[in-house]
Amino acid sequence: MQPLALHLDLFGLIMLLGVAQGLFLGFFFLSGVRRRHVANRSIGWLMLALAAVSAEILLCYTNYISRLPQLVDFSEPLNFVLGPLSFLFVFARLHDRLPRRWGWHLLPAGLWAVNAISWLYQPAEFKYNNYLEAYHPELPQVAEPALYMAEDFCFGLRNYVSELTLLSALIYALLALYQINKSYQQAGQSFWQSPPGPLRQLRNLGLANLSFPLLIALVKPQFNEDLGDYILACYITLTIYLINFMAMRGVAFFSSTPPAAMPAPSPMPDEPKKKYEKSALTNEAEDAVLTRLDQLLLTDKPHLDSTLSLPKLAGQLRTSPHHLSQLLNDRLGQTFFDWLATHRVAEAQRLLTEPATAGLKIDDVAERVGYNATSAFHTAFKRITGQTPAQFREANRLGAGSSRSARSS
Repeated sequence: MQPLALHLDLFGLIMLLGVAQGLFLGFFFLSGVRRRHVANRSIGWLMLALAAVSAEILLCYTNYISRLPQLVDFSEPLNFVLGPLSFLFVFARLHDRLPRRWGWHLLPAGLWAVNAISWLYQPAEFKYNNYLEAYHPELPQVAEPALYMAEDFCFGLRNYVSELTLLSALIYALLALYQINKSYQQAGQSFWQSPPGPLRQLRNLGLANLSFPLLIALVKPQFNEDLGDYILACYITLTIYLINFMAMRGVAFFSSTPPAAMPAPSPMPDEPKKKYEKSALTNEAEDAVLTRLDQLLLTDKPHLDSTLSLPKLAGQLRTSPHHLSQLLNDRLGQTFFDWLATHRVAEAQRLLTEPATAGLKIDDVAERVGYNATSAFHTAFKRITGQTPAQFREANRLGAGSSRSARSS
């Protein structure tokens, strides 16, 4: 078998960046406190699966697979986890849990993996010829051993892997959009004219997922065999970087709070209580909840919990999320997320000024006060204090140094 000359161009570089970013995001969502959320675990495994699929296409596109023919089609079973994992992420993001019997959604991938076991034992010459047929049909094939195991136990089903991948991706993209639309209806909002927020971001991601099977349907007929797969891999890279952009903007989109449970924007000054005009919360009840909240802040410090959500805090205070949101708006003039950021930043300021913790890395401070993403911590800190965490720490050090100099003189 003759190794082919390596080929790397702009498309290859884009695919390489996608593989690297997919691996990074996969381990990001599956590590630390982030892995506690089932939605994060779903999207973490999805990122790793996308990275594996893109990696195989990259190896074939650059001809590097000719040096490792045993890796031909190694990621094929993962084609059938992409749709289910994207759907499971959407469902878990909306409901903070997986659907009943969620394992059935991964059954096609499992069956395909079992059928592909025989592929693992095919001789290298057979796989090399398979690669040439798909990517270099103009090149002569090499001689194969006379006898080898049948490559497909399912009556030639592997010949339709592209069509079945398209069908799987399309079905699960539609199921995800159906769940998102149900959440819009429950929230009394329009699917196409919704206000900014996590639910709209989830809708946009669902529409991006729907475009993937449509792109498969457009690309595959235009190219012989797998020659157009590099276009799909570049699109996967775009999707991965879209997820990265959403994750780095802040933790709200990937938090444990379902979008439907998140409080609506604060009312405008000319309609201060329209949002709660039917509420039965009395002043006495508000005082009682505020007292319990103050005690909870002193004893348990719930704001340091990275999984804290409005419903979770309301449960600890023995009130409803609606009433707690009303209380924070009316009595404190804050939304839940403003309140949460205020207390987390206050704790961060304490950590950055106390001698025992002033030397902590900014990433460690962010994690200690409940932020999964350092970028979200920076944004909240600067919005509240007018300084970045590093600037605040440096200013505190300079101030402390000046005080010591004044006392010594």
